[in-house]
This record gives sequence, structure tokens and C-alpha cells, in this order.
Amino acid sequence: MKTKSSFRDALSEALISAGSELESMVVLTPDLAKSVRIMDFRNKFPERFINTGISEADMIGVAAGLTTTGLIPVVVGFSMFVAEKPFEQIRNIIAYPNLNIKIIATHSGICVGRDGATHQAIEDMAIMRVLPNFTVLAAADAQETKAAIKAALQHHGPVYLRLGRDEAVPIYDDDKEFIIGKSDRLQEGNDIALIACGIMVNNAMDAAKQLRQEGINARVINAYSIKPLDEAAVIAAAKETGAIVTIEDHLRVGGLGSAVAELLVKSCPIPMETIGVDDMFGESGSSNELFKKYGLTVENIMQSSRKVLQRKIYAKKREC
Repeated sequence: MKTKSSFRDALSEALISAGSELESMVVLTPDLAKSVRIMDFRNKFPERFINTGISEADMIGVAAGLTTTGLIPVVVGFSMFVAEKPFEQIRNIIAYPNLNIKIIATHSGICVGRDGATHQAIEDMAIMRVLPNFTVLAAADAQETKAAIKAALQHHGPVYLRLGRDEAVPIYDDDKEFIIGKSDRLQEGNDIALIACGIMVNNAMDAAKQLRQEGINARVINAYSIKPLDEAAVIAAAKETGAIVTIEDHLRVGGLGSAVAELLVKSCPIPMETIGVDDMFGESGSSNELFKKYGLTVENIMQSSRKVLQRKIYAKKREC
């Protein structure tokens, strides 16, 4: 059994590594350095670390000012506080002028658990996806977190990187390649495609293994680049399998499922199911309890897969 690894520990390691190579990189946080485990960066590069205090809108303004001097600001904090709370400032002084600022958000989705609904950012991908100029990414494990941060810093323009709260089952080795606008096919299969992102990628892998025991060969795709989406991979999955299930720790509206559906409705309409949080807020509980209550489980992926396969049988064959 694979040992789980920490998103936040990987974040810390990646920032220190990047800071050693990029003297122009500066890290900002709204008084969350300890919570997101970036104290080591603060200690190593105190002159390039800014704690703005609990003043998220001001933090975005400071980051915008810094980038106009040639620096590369990296804003780090809970998703609720670095994406949703200062949304107006992100829209008007990062996205609109297309500034080279990176927002790395931990504690995304209901995996936050006992912190409850006020801290569970289940809308963040939706609101960041709609912003012109923004790139939106999600990491599935610690190794992908490191690779995603490296890719984000190499990309010129605003980037939003979504991470979980703490631990994830390892998906990748140390040589993980992260290419913005691409995805990874983690398992082959032509009966159905399971397209997941973030912490739900492992659940998709587990569901695919169990579906195989039922004679269902599921393709598993890690859609780590939400915007831009890997359109070629999604359309190929639609054409070659004829049925898709998307899985995300996010509202069913506006995130990965919506991105895939928006593409397919104009390119290759096929039977599709989306798994995510329904039109409701989360609540306090362990992450596993919440995943079970809100249907973000291996069992529900399998059930949705069977359902969409039945729809596939009765769907009129389309050439696309």
C-alpha cells in the first residue's frame, strides 16, 4: 500500500527550490505561513517573504505592484482566502492587466473536512475559470504539486493552482512532467473514460481497477490542466469510448465537468455523467465522511459508470 504524501510539504519544498533558482520570486501570504507550511521559505528568504496579515484584498494589490517592478509574486494561502475572498481585486488588477502572478491555493474542496462550509472552497475552479487570461491547474499528489509549481513559474501570466488540504495517495514518481494545456492518460480503456482532477484522480484509478473486474475497461485521464483543457485528449476519449464520467472535489457546476461538457456539446456529444458536490454547501466532518455523504467515492464512480454505459447502449451512434 502506498504511503500518503502531503500537498503542503511538497509546496514548501517546491517554493524553496524555485526560490533558490529565481531571485525575482517573492512569496506573499495573508497570515497563513504556518498553516500552509511555508515557514521554511520565510526563514531561508526573509527578504522575499511578505505577510500582509489578514488583509487579502490588500495582499493582491501588493502582489500587483510587485510584479510591475519585474518580480514574480507567488500568493499562497487557503483557497477560500486567496481566490474567493479577494475575487474583485484578482479580476481587476491581475486578470484584466494580465499580470504575471501565481496564486497557489491549499485547502480546496470538501477535503478540508472539519473546518466546515465557510472554509471549503467548492466554487473556486468555477470562478477562476471564467476570468480571461487566467490559467487554472489542479494537482493530484505531492509530486504533481512540485511539477505544477515549476510549470506555473515558467509560464508568463496569471496562474491559479489548486491543491488539497494535506495528504494524497501518490500517483506519480519524481520525474512527473507537467505541461500546461495537456493531461495524462493513466490507464488504457475503450469502454468508458473517467476524467478526474486533483485528489479525485486516485478514486478514479481505484474505480477503474474494480470496473475491470466486471469486464469494463475504463480509460483514466488526469485532467490537471483545467484551463486550458486538453481538448484533443477529451475529444479522443469521447470518440474512442463513447461514454465519459468526470470526477472532482468541487461543485458539479462550473469546474472540470462543465469544461468537458462545454467542449463535447460542440465537438462530440456523447452520454456523460458528472460527479461532484451538488447544489449545496459542505459541512463539518472528516474528509472521508464528507466524500461518502456527497458521493465522491469509488462506489459512486462505479455506479455512474454503469449508468452512463446503459445510456451509451441506447444512444444513437454519432460521427464526430
